[in-house]
This record gives sequence, C-alpha cells and structure tokens, in this order.
Amino acid sequence: MENKILGLHHITAIAGDPQKNYDFYTKVLGLRMVKKTVNFDDPQTYHFYFGNETGSPGTILTFFPWPRAKKGKNGVGMATEIGYSVPEGSLNFWQKRFDKYKVRYENISEEFGEKFLPFEDPDGLKLKLIISGTKDSREGWEINEIKKDVALKGFHSVTLNLYNQVPTAAILTHIFNYKLKKQEGTRFRYSTDEVENASIIDLLEATNPEKGINAAGTNHHIAFRVKDELSQEFFRKKIIDAGLNITGKIDRDYFFSLYFREPGGVLFEIATDNPGFTRDESPEDLGSSLKLPEKFEPSRERIENLLPKLSH
Repeated sequence: MENKILGLHHITAIAGDPQKNYDFYTKVLGLRMVKKTVNFDDPQTYHFYFGNETGSPGTILTFFPWPRAKKGKNGVGMATEIGYSVPEGSLNFWQKRFDKYKVRYENISEEFGEKFLPFEDPDGLKLKLIISGTKDSREGWEINEIKKDVALKGFHSVTLNLYNQVPTAAILTHIFNYKLKKQEGTRFRYSTDEVENASIIDLLEATNPEKGINAAGTNHHIAFRVKDELSQEFFRKKIIDAGLNITGKIDRDYFFSLYFREPGGVLFEIATDNPGFTRDESPEDLGSSLKLPEKFEPSRERIENLLPKLSH
C-alpha cells in the first residue's frame, strides 16, 4: 500500500484547571471525552482526549491540564489557532451559546470564502468554528443541548505562526505531499487531497514576529496521521534524509508516535491509526474511567490520590 499522510490525527494543548477544561469541552462545546489518562512523562498530571463518538483521527483535541500552570502567549514557532468544522447555518446557535456561557468570542468573519466564528477557551486557547467550503459528512457527538445539526464535526484546519513560511512549506509539500491551495495576504493555505477533512494547514507569516511562551492556553504540538507503523517508518526515513532530527517510535497506548521539530519551530508528531481508543474500553464506555499505562498500574492508588478530583 502506498504510504500517505492522512491529514491531522490530533492536536495537543496545555490547560490550567482540569475541571474547567473538562467542563468547557464536554458541556459547552459538546465534545465527548474519549479517554482519561495521565501524562506519560508526568503521571501526576491528567491527559484528556476530547473528540467525536469513537475518537476518530482528525477529531481529537488533547490536553495536559496543570492546575498551577502560568498563562502562555502565542507567537512564532507555534500552532496558534485550531479550526473546527461545523454544519451550515450553525454559527448563530454558537454565538447565543457563547453568550449564555460567557465565552469570549469575536464577530463572524470570512477567510478563503468560508465563514468562521473565532473564540477562546477558559485558558485563552484560540479556536474557530468554520463553515467548510468542502463536503464534510462527519457527524458530531450529540448531547442534550447540542444536536448533530450544530455539533462540532472535527478539525477543519490548524494555523502555524512563522517568521517565514517557506521552510515549513517545504516539509509539507516535499515530504507530506501537501499542496498550496490558496493565499490571502500573509496566510498560505496548504492541504492534502488524501482525505476529505482535517486536511488543511494554514501557514501565517507573522507581522509582529515575537516568540511565544508555551504554557496554559497554547498548543504543544500537532500530530499528522498515518495508517500504521510501516507507513510511519517510511516517513521517518524521509525526515532523516531531509537532515532533521526525529525520535524513534514511542508507544502511546492508543497510537504510536514519532516527534520532530520542523524548521519553523513547531513540534510535529506522526501518529498511527492503530491500535485506537477501544483497545482498553468498549465504544460505549470510552472516557468513563481512568486508564493508566501498564508501567503505572502498580502505583494506581497513589496516582489517583495525587490527581485532582474530577466531577462529571
């Protein structure tokens, strides 16, 4: 089978208070918590995964919530905006909902012929709800107040803030087979034709190029999707051949990961579809209990006592 990058797999960000983070993404935005686990490098910290009903690649936003985290600052060398695809005609619903829950948002605008509603989460993470100009047949997770005709479908795009978009674009085009589709001012839109959705990366050349501070309310990394470990290794060799440093394969329980920093400074991950979020929970029970990596199971009681209590 031909090796391909299949758009975005997930995006990982940093949050502050775990309860506020959980409440906002599940109760205000209506996403499903598909996995509750811990940071593999810091097991006293949660790792939350929010997505659609099954936790499909291209829908998953993950968080490391540190209760005492300082507020971060967006800047160059970072992913600075996350775009979610929503159904046609749903933006007015979301404006009213944001008013109800006192969510910070801006006026509806248009970019590349698509209407979008920019807003922030409780930590200041910048997001957009976008009416996609292309077909999006995905269905969002439904809760009492948010039906599928307005629910978030999954990722539309992510924006990378850069001094100069050219070196990053070279990685996207020469290694990942993305193509430049459009340009508006200093924003360059790249996408892959291999998947219908979660396929867009916007490269924004900064007009005020200040370095960001990676803390609460900022993105930690973005992950690109591949089918399996064989395809992952194919891209690892291509990245090494391009003269970049990249990690070996790391087992994240629900996917396998490689990490490298692209020339513009953004941390990229390549993540596999396998084995998926149902490896240790049924589809009906996703996100219902704390799951720990095997190496931490002997310390479960201590870890559970150290983690902040989470009210569902």
